[in-house]
Amino acid sequence: MVREVVKIDEELCNGCGLCIPGCHEGALQIIDGKARLISDLMCDGLGACLGHCPQSAITIEKREAEAYNETKVMGIMVIKGKNTVVAHLKHLKDHNETSYLREGVKYLRENENELGFRLQEVIDEVHGHGGGCPGSRSMVIERKEAAAGAEEEAVAVAGAGTGGLQSELRQWPVQLHLVNPQAPYYRNADVLIAADCTAYTLGDFHQRYLKGRSLAIACPKLDSNMEVYINKITSMIDHANINTITVMIMQVPCCGGLLQIVKSAATAAQRRVPIKLLVVGIEGNILKEEWQ
Repeated sequence: MVREVVKIDEELCNGCGLCIPGCHEGALQIIDGKARLISDLMCDGLGACLGHCPQSAITIEKREAEAYNETKVMGIMVIKGKNTVVAHLKHLKDHNETSYLREGVKYLRENENELGFRLQEVIDEVHGHGGGCPGSRSMVIERKEAAAGAEEEAVAVAGAGTGGLQSELRQWPVQLHLVNPQAPYYRNADVLIAADCTAYTLGDFHQRYLKGRSLAIACPKLDSNMEVYINKITSMIDHANINTITVMIMQVPCCGGLLQIVKSAATAAQRRVPIKLLVVGIEGNILKEEWQ
């Protein structure tokens, strides 16, 4: 097949080796004092090594070459350790190579028990949610059950200024990019995956739809890196063993992407879970409620 791969001008190359660390796939080696492309199979053609060559000896050319194989490359990355895996996946992400990124994460997930590091830590670092940020630290929120009609108790539990209505949120964080799909509040839980606008539209969002469920929110129109969402929901299904998923979206066309994300995750998962769709009208009513 014809594709883009690295080309090395041996007359310009002085064998300094500065290009080698830039090739996370391991496609370059110094042999006989020159940088050599040792495998078409491992060269992704994205050019991470270009900026490291002080002699401008490396370029990208189109030619007949063996197809790049992300699965085989990832097998080599794992041996080199977590930091190399993170650098490789970031490299794919920065070049918008979502299909290769998906293959790489799939390989890690399928071989998770053999890794010498935690898969979730890799995913968090690749997508910029590592480093122990307090805003993304998982927390379980304990709620006291208020007796029916006991307004004073509800106010005491929820705090002043809430109008006597207790929040039903039982976790932090809630944004899908920030959540840990294997956090304790997702294990064996009924999960509500809601479009951002729904909670502002439904007056009884907490009491009728959030109560008793774990939450993740997202906007399929404005959020980036949708592939991360698919991977996280897949992990909820397969590893957190969630019971059901309720997808709540607005009636606007762009919101339907959230349902497709959930369906893609469900298809990729090994387990099967029931999925319910709730469509919210902009006037605050439920337009559709059906199992998928």
